[in-house]
Amino acid sequence: MQTDPASLDPEERSNKFYALASAALGIFSLCGGLASPAFGTILAILGIVLGIFGRRSENKRSATVGIALSIIGLLTAIIYSVLLYMAKY
Repeated sequence: MQTDPASLDPEERSNKFYALASAALGIFSLCGGLASPAFGTILAILGIVLGIFGRRSENKRSATVGIALSIIGLLTAIIYSVLLYMAKY
């Protein structure tokens, strides 16, 4: 049974949004880390921060997945930037 978003208190509604945004940013940071390591790093850090705020909601699983994907995206961006640096020199 779905709950009506309008019936939720504003804090719970924003925390659910943070959890879902964290998951989306985690996915984008994986892709962005390979396109541009700086862009992927920014997305990953935003995903981690939003995931921490999203853990306060009922969607703890979405926030946890977002944090995990963001950490993987951050590591991908760091490793890719190191490989690019090593290939240059």
